Amino acid sequence: MRVPFEKLRFEFERILLSLDFNADKAAQCATIFAENSRDGVYTHGLNRFPAFVQFVKDGLIKVEAQPAKESALGALEQWNGNLGPGMLNAQICMSRAIELAKENGIGCIALKNTNHWMRGGTYGWQAADAGLIGICFTNTIANLPPWGGIDPRLGNNPLVIAVPRKGGHVVLDMAISQYSVGKLRQYQSNNEQLPLPGGYDAAGNLSTDATTILESKRLLPIGFWKGSGLSLVLDLLASVLSGGRSTAAITQEEKETGVSQIFICIKPQDDAYAEHIVEEIISYTKTSRPEKEGDSISYPGENTLRAREKSLKEGVLVDERIWEQVLEL
Repeated sequence: MRVPFEKLRFEFERILLSLDFNADKAAQCATIFAENSRDGVYTHGLNRFPAFVQFVKDGLIKVEAQPAKESALGALEQWNGNLGPGMLNAQICMSRAIELAKENGIGCIALKNTNHWMRGGTYGWQAADAGLIGICFTNTIANLPPWGGIDPRLGNNPLVIAVPRKGGHVVLDMAISQYSVGKLRQYQSNNEQLPLPGGYDAAGNLSTDATTILESKRLLPIGFWKGSGLSLVLDLLASVLSGGRSTAAITQEEKETGVSQIFICIKPQDDAYAEHIVEEIISYTKTSRPEKEGDSISYPGENTLRAREKSLKEGVLVDERIWEQVLEL
């Protein structure tokens, strides 16, 4: 079913106010959750909201906490999230990275002791809306086996790279597994097969069955061993630069909290050249013949804009079961 965007946002805000969020924080969090679903990222919008509420009730997310700067070295700063709401900490840190980039050409905020940021692309769009290149990533609880291994020892550490563009920003927002855990659960809930293999069954065979993959806990990293290596170095960078916890330490807890994140902003030196070269690259990419007749080549972020336009026009697509669950919260 489809629900008007404002109705979705209103229900989120109503529930957050009942959980002792102040008016500003409730409005900000509700807007982020609603916008995530609006843009087609249902796994980190409506679908994730009940889990967020439970984390608040369990005391893992500190409603009143604010992030604080702990140290600074030029364009690099270390912040402590104090276990506050992850999406608010992320917005504040990306805003600070934007300020530093406008002053210095580049800005980097390394954040420790924070919570799940929901859709990482939110902060890529934030940077691009400010006219800056944005790069951000986070570590997570261990939920991805290293290449050649069976047991999860790596985080499915999302990576976001955003480049501003007048005709629609280019925003790459990707998990390190072929399908994120949230996406696997979405396919499982809908009783649908994955279009491509997303992990292994208990016998070690590649599978398109989401339930089988979630049970084996053997998700397939993008690029096989390359994705495994990328996950490892993202965890290294996030932990070293922030002085925060690594995937190994985070996994000692039963639930994912106290993660480490990086927010980088870069200001292009020549806006005119940047605009020209971005159009050149996108235009050239789109000249590739599509595999299937009638299809078209899309750049990262283009489908997000299509989903956003359709959601605002027709209503946001929601899972009826989860929507009913939220209405009862």
